[in-house]
Amino acid sequence: GRVGRDGKLDWIMSIMGTGLVKAFQTSELDGQGSWARMSGLFFGDKRQHFDLDTQQNHNAPDTVSDLLYKGALKHQARSVWQGMIKALPGSQRIDGFQANRNLLLENTARADSIPGLEIQADDVACTHASTIGKVDEEELFYLMSRGIPRATALRIIVQGFFDPVMQRIPFEGVRLRIAEQVLDKVGELKE
Repeated sequence: GRVGRDGKLDWIMSIMGTGLVKAFQTSELDGQGSWARMSGLFFGDKRQHFDLDTQQNHNAPDTVSDLLYKGALKHQARSVWQGMIKALPGSQRIDGFQANRNLLLENTARADSIPGLEIQADDVACTHASTIGKVDEEELFYLMSRGIPRATALRIIVQGFFDPVMQRIPFEGVRLRIAEQVLDKVGELKE
């Protein structure tokens, strides 16, 4: 998406189905004062493979970009996310952030996360972050010690994991539909 002077772009992507996904999402911050937020949520199961590339190009000064992608994987699902923030020469006073967070629900799932920065300006605040982890057994134990069955506790943990992205969705109907799809995907996990 291209964003002109003082323009705003709020882009949300949800990926749940199909066997193989190759997606490329880019924000071109072309005008001074432009702002872009890119949010992504994905949940893979079985042998699904998600190959996701994102790019945040700061082509003008005084621009802001914010990216948050969160994914959960189970079975033999795999994800590869590669992100890049670019700041061209002359793109001063920019603020760029990208984060990819992954939750592996089974040992057979795999996530690769490759954040990147290509900065050709000197007055910038650009950062990136990446995590790949499993369900925290202490969190799970805590919920179960309160009488919550394991399957329900896992659903609560997965819902909490995705909540920062869900809160970015301004339409309640869309939020509820995606939340239902997430719960369907959690289903029965291996004990």
